[in-house]
Amino acid sequence: MPSDTLTRPLDPKADLPAVEALFHAAADYVALETGLPVDGSQAADFLTGAPPGLDPASSLRLGVFDAAGQVLLGGAEVAFGYPRAEDAYIGLMIFAPALRRGGHGRALLRRIEAEAVVRGADRLLVAVLEANTNGMGFWTAQGFALEKLVPDRQMGQHLHQVHRLAKPLRPAPVAG
Repeated sequence: MPSDTLTRPLDPKADLPAVEALFHAAADYVALETGLPVDGSQAADFLTGAPPGLDPASSLRLGVFDAAGQVLLGGAEVAFGYPRAEDAYIGLMIFAPALRRGGHGRALLRRIEAEAVVRGADRLLVAVLEANTNGMGFWTAQGFALEKLVPDRQMGQHLHQVHRLAKPLRPAPVAG
């Protein structure tokens, strides 16, 4: 992580107010995704949600705080074992606008990749809204490639095409 921040796991109860404040700071993303205002449900989902069939407690939720550990500036939620047992799936990585484009996303992604390898994942996945051109640029620059398109997904007031991107975490086996 850049030296002006610290990263730690998020506690669903103790960190709920900080996560709510982060979503208010990043309301532009919520508006892009759903067309709706931030209302507290986003923070609750981020801290307690999980893909179908997975225990939410098995997910990794990391927060990027200011150097004093007081203000949550960004975070990520990662599920393990979805859609395949060997997969890790980034449900959301979100930053306050002031931290975007400062290297914090790349640093957080490296930490996620390391944790995914420790937990036995062989690839990392993320879903990116086609409308999120900045996000698409970030993920492809980090080595993610299109795995599949999910057309016409309703999110709040918006209908989106979703790009599921994948990145291998281990070298491909050598044929022979």
